[in-house]
Amino acid sequence: MSLPPCPSCKSEFVYQDQQHLVCPECSYEWNPVELEAEEKIIVKDANGTLLNEGDKVTVAKDLKIKGSSQVIKVGTKAMIRRIVEGKDHQLDCKVDGIGEMMVTAKFVKRA
Repeated sequence: MSLPPCPSCKSEFVYQDQQHLVCPECSYEWNPVELEAEEKIIVKDANGTLLNEGDKVTVAKDLKIKGSSQVIKVGTKAMIRRIVEGKDHQLDCKVDGIGEMMVTAKFVKRA
């Protein structure tokens, strides 16, 4: 079983002490389960509802597609494939009638 490197100093010499992992070089201790929960990206839709991967959403306003003359109309359905951390587009979606594209979370509502 290989253990992840230390999140503090990136050292490979990590050992397990009950549920915690310990780095002997910088003396940092952490629980890998808690660390994974902290890294989860929190994204909310136009109404403030928390969005998760696999959720179905509808577009809340007309959206112009960059580099194209197409427009995604209000009410168009989409499915969230994955959530990424980014300034502009947080949702990697499959939009009905359009295909795969990145969409900003504040322009969709959970269906």
